[in-house]
Amino acid sequence: HGHQIAKHIQCTTDDVLKVEHGSLYPALHRLEQRGWIVSKWELGKDRNREFKYYRLTSAGKRQCIAEESKWRQLTSAIAQIMWPAKES
Repeated sequence: HGHQIAKHIQCTTDDVLKVEHGSLYPALHRLEQRGWIVSKWELGKDRNREFKYYRLTSAGKRQCIAEESKWRQLTSAIAQIMWPAKES
């Protein structure tokens, strides 16, 4: 669910990345509108409240792969600028 997604991002990046809920939920809605994720409401473990859970669709997985490729190209280009090969 959304809160857990934000918490996971923060924990796995040692608090470097913090996603505010005001940014996360609109982004999740956009991903859902594009068909890259789907959501469903489920009762929490305590059965006292519902949470909206998200998962990637097949199209979302393909998009993730495409975005990862773009990211690798971008970071490679930046690395070439930051640390150019030494001329011999």
